Amino acid sequence: MRIGLTGGIGSGKSTVARCLVELGAAHIDTDAISRALTAAGGAAMPAIVAAFGAPAQAPDGALDRAFMRELAFRDPEARKRLESILHPMIGDETRRLEALAAGRPWIVFDVPLLVESGRWRQRVDRVLVVDCDPETQVQRVMARNGWTRDAVLAVLAQQATRAQRRAAADAVIVNEGLALDALAHEVRQVAAHWRPTAS
Repeated sequence: MRIGLTGGIGSGKSTVARCLVELGAAHIDTDAISRALTAAGGAAMPAIVAAFGAPAQAPDGALDRAFMRELAFRDPEARKRLESILHPMIGDETRRLEALAAGRPWIVFDVPLLVESGRWRQRVDRVLVVDCDPETQVQRVMARNGWTRDAVLAVLAQQATRAQRRAAADAVIVNEGLALDALAHEVRQVAAHWRPTAS
């Protein structure tokens, strides 16, 4: 079974992914693929520098994320240009990892922008959404990343709404006020419900 896992920034999606891995899932993280492509020496960096110039590259040779984030929020066309470079490369690597995971009972595609992309719904059998209150997202990301409130709100404004994600979901886990063991229990409940069609 191919599961598309998604949720807004700070929703706890990565924790849910770890719980699914503990249940035997193969985990394909599109964010991790993107980070590898834009690390120093990453395959996407020459095209990114060609498209956006030297300021897009940090002194260590990796993508200057603060520069690109600010540019993308200012200029939607810049975001589209960056996506046109990254998305085909991410797609290629995703397919390669999917082939390696053949035979596993579950493959979890961890896709932050699953709903926004419009492409992923057809590629997966089920969509699992991790949901929480936007203020909870803000507080988590500020604590985790050291971002300002305005920076987090700017990211949230670019992502699908809670209603849009819920509308695309086959199951929703509300990660609000849950301890880790309680969240893991919720994941097990969803997995148990889906397991017969995955075996």
